[in-house]
Amino acid sequence: MRGRLRSAPGLNQSDAPAPHGPARGTVWLDERLTSALGVKPGGRVKLGNAEFPVAAVLTLEPDRGANFFNIAPRLMMNKDDLPATGLVQTGSRVYYQLLAAGERKDVDEFSAWARERLGRGQRLESLENARPEVRNTIDRAQSFLGLTALLAAVLAGVAIALGTRRFVERHLDGCAVMRCLGVSQSRLLALYASEFLMLGLAACAAGCVTGYAAHALIAQWIAQLLQAQLPAATALPALQGFLVGLVLLLGFALPPLIQLKNVPAVRVMRRESGAPRGGAIAAYAAGFASLAALLLWQAGDVKLGAIVVAGFAAAIVVFVAAAWLALRVAASGALARSIGARSMALRLGLASLRRHSRSNAIQVASLALGLTAILLLSITRADLIGAWRRAAPPDAPNRFMLNIQPDQLAPLKEFFASNAIPMPDLYPMIRGRLAEVNGKPVSDRDFTDERARRLIEREFNLSFSAESPAHNRVVSGRWFDARAGGRDEVSMEEGLGKTLGLKLGDTVRFNIAGEPYVARITSLRALKWDSMKVNFFFIGEPAALERHPTSWITSFRVAPEHEPLINQLAARFPNLTIVDIGAALKQLQTVLDQVILAVQFVFLFALAAGLLVLYSALVATEDERRRETAVMRAFGASSAQVVAAQRTEFAAMGLVAGLLATGGALAISAVLARRVFDLELPSNGWLWLAGPLAGLVLLSVNAWLSSRKVLKVSPALTLRDTG
Repeated sequence: MRGRLRSAPGLNQSDAPAPHGPARGTVWLDERLTSALGVKPGGRVKLGNAEFPVAAVLTLEPDRGANFFNIAPRLMMNKDDLPATGLVQTGSRVYYQLLAAGERKDVDEFSAWARERLGRGQRLESLENARPEVRNTIDRAQSFLGLTALLAAVLAGVAIALGTRRFVERHLDGCAVMRCLGVSQSRLLALYASEFLMLGLAACAAGCVTGYAAHALIAQWIAQLLQAQLPAATALPALQGFLVGLVLLLGFALPPLIQLKNVPAVRVMRRESGAPRGGAIAAYAAGFASLAALLLWQAGDVKLGAIVVAGFAAAIVVFVAAAWLALRVAASGALARSIGARSMALRLGLASLRRHSRSNAIQVASLALGLTAILLLSITRADLIGAWRRAAPPDAPNRFMLNIQPDQLAPLKEFFASNAIPMPDLYPMIRGRLAEVNGKPVSDRDFTDERARRLIEREFNLSFSAESPAHNRVVSGRWFDARAGGRDEVSMEEGLGKTLGLKLGDTVRFNIAGEPYVARITSLRALKWDSMKVNFFFIGEPAALERHPTSWITSFRVAPEHEPLINQLAARFPNLTIVDIGAALKQLQTVLDQVILAVQFVFLFALAAGLLVLYSALVATEDERRRETAVMRAFGASSAQVVAAQRTEFAAMGLVAGLLATGGALAISAVLARRVFDLELPSNGWLWLAGPLAGLVLLSVNAWLSSRKVLKVSPALTLRDTG
């Protein structure tokens, strides 16, 4: 990870970025080692054959990973002091790392050059192949950002379609007059298409400028958090922005404009516009297909893009059909007749629902889409981020304890109980080397992937359990049943299967202390690596593995006040290996918090698109309702009756839109959580209250504003202007 070393002048004191590492002749100790040795800055430590003064406390190493050697207590020294210690001898295990940072093009060229020259034991590490804990965080962040871009684009398309529809309705009369004066259809279409194209180019340019400004703000903010300068944005996002904007414009604005071209000249005397022709429908279909392809490319994740595009496409169809049916039932049912019998105003509102069932259904569906996005980006988004945080919580285990022997289980549990420390789950662990797959011997020479070759060369940690661990999820196959005789069955982590080319039904043979263990893969599990809990690549049935030499392993959390007890634990059980992963956990939490803050900032753009859809849907039928209200007032309807009729109609529409939006937000978020983010989303009953309430409030406010506009204008003037 990019960033800066940080150090402090003493334990539990404020740290600051370090301009360089330890000076020659001095060392830095991390917080755990400082505490364990009881030495303060200014004190001295002996390292091999040399003695060094402690100059500072090391608090943060941005590049620190989570392998076994990196999570041990840390001492940092100047490399020129290493020979004096005599620590590096024949047979010593020394790791060398070269950290490279720079422009993307330069790093890619260096990676390509180095990849061809890698020797045995050497590898290239990046975000794409980093530790699972960090990689999962980055992958989820990319999915969240991709979701934001997809939602913004889909909602912008709906807003453009609604806005263009109203534009067309307001210009039909003018086009009819122009047709009477001899203007051809192609001329009309070219006139309005060129106007929309100029507006679209200007809007795309403004959007790109806004996007680059937002990028600069985010980059500056994250650079301060990471203490590193991030690379500048390229021109590719601007190209993507223009392509998305123009495809949205052509796909959703061109079909309504075709209706202007086809307006009959007789509309000057009779208000006829003609039904939409096949060309307009085909243009809609082509525009949506182009947009879907563009969104899949922009998302960078085929699964995410397919779910969002398919989900919103299905939502449009379902929302329109459900809204039409619900409004018809509400306006024509027994309850509607009972309500209408009590009040003329209510009867007028219900009649308007029946009369505008088609246009109301489209308006309700559009409102439901906008509300779906807002609910998805507010309440449901909070649930997704909450589930993301729970996957790597701040109170996650910060210690691993290995090499627990069977006869130590009882006294270990007694130690935890006597010191009021919650007893963690204990897992059996058996070492075994993979020898055969489907009866064929396995060798590292069978693989070209470096990670696969390393896995084959070393022993695997096997475990056994009658039940699947709570933090594992079976994604394929079935868990073995001991009662059905599942001694020859084993469960495998799904990522390992992809690396080694293993699949369900394959038979694997392990050598365990010279004895064979043969089993068939009957299930694949998804592991939460960022949970910091104990995970295994293979888990077998207890009856088949418990006879083999077994040690036990666990992970648990140690509160700061219990830190001294760990030294007592190590003294009482000297054979135990207690690994402190607190530094790695702290770094993971820091990365997670930074990424979530950046993601939430970007979500504001999609939220703005959702609000734009709401506004477009609310004003889509404003002109038509103004004419109808003027007619009602001309025939003697009072202002109170007009207001009550509109409130009745809009209240029913708002309630239906809110219910549809709630169902859509819950369905889409559930699919995204499970299929894309691999998170468990909690149930949220408040959403069923917030969604309908939001719909009622929005439509009630719209009815109030609409009635105020209409009642201020004389009915005669309104009828004359629209006649």
